[in-house]
Amino acid sequence: MSLKKKVIKVLSIILPLAVGVFLILYTYNKLSPQERVDVEGSFKTANYFYIYISLFLGFSGFWARAYRWKYTLGHMGYTAPFPVKFAAVCITYLMNMLIPRSGEVSRALVLKRYADVPFDKGLGTIISERVVDLILLLVCMGATILMKFDELRDYLVKTVPYQKLIIYGAAAFVLFMITVLYYRYGSAKWLKKLKGKISGIVEGALSVFKMPNKWPFLLLSLYIWFTYIAIFYISIFALPQTAGLSFGTVVTAFVVGSIAITFTNGGVGFFPVAVANILTLYDVPYTYGTAFGWIVWASQVATIIFLGVFSFLILPLLYGKK
Repeated sequence: MSLKKKVIKVLSIILPLAVGVFLILYTYNKLSPQERVDVEGSFKTANYFYIYISLFLGFSGFWARAYRWKYTLGHMGYTAPFPVKFAAVCITYLMNMLIPRSGEVSRALVLKRYADVPFDKGLGTIISERVVDLILLLVCMGATILMKFDELRDYLVKTVPYQKLIIYGAAAFVLFMITVLYYRYGSAKWLKKLKGKISGIVEGALSVFKMPNKWPFLLLSLYIWFTYIAIFYISIFALPQTAGLSFGTVVTAFVVGSIAITFTNGGVGFFPVAVANILTLYDVPYTYGTAFGWIVWASQVATIIFLGVFSFLILPLLYGKK
């Protein structure tokens, strides 16, 4: 690997984290002394019983995601021990916090290392899960828009630069079309190898729609997303200032928080700010919205770090001979 590529790779890892840390410091320094006292007081007086319930739900979501994986793998003709699948899922979340979108690759590598599943096949099954997850996220977004259209419209008009969004969208579309045409008609040797790998990935991605056990898979997918929303909803009762929020408001904040996590290193710095900004639309003071966002984010991240590091340590001990 050339020096230039190494520098680009390092920057792709460091910059998102640096932006997240900067946003954390900027948000904290932006608060007045009294607002800082209010945020810190919220951490001390929060009812963590509800947070513990949310952590249990999060753990059950990890379990469901690992158990769901057996259906796509089985359709491809592969099996893997449940501890390997569960550990791979935990490592996925941890790696995505460190390097954006690296978790899926890490998950496929863990499966190859400890269960002898070909990398491209394993990655294909993971992509098929992500397709279903994306569809369910879009469903949540659609439902949110229907429930809270007026509030979201006012918020977007004030915050989203529509002109820049159109320019970026047009540029992305042109680049996408050029890439598709080159992929379709290109004849380079490296491109042929890439097509072979992609065919294996596509086969795995389409397996969810062809496998005989698609309904258990879809039911587990629904349960996973139920845990996501339930984690958010149950956590509102940890603070008196958020306990009276309606379900529609909670789903709105959940969708915004999910988008922040999707496009960043696990939402570092972005998640609490995004959630706090949305909650201000529903008369929740910014300080308490920030505290709520931090409590939810920090509790889930602590779980991810614990389970991810534990998985890294335990896998070589359980399957070191592989």
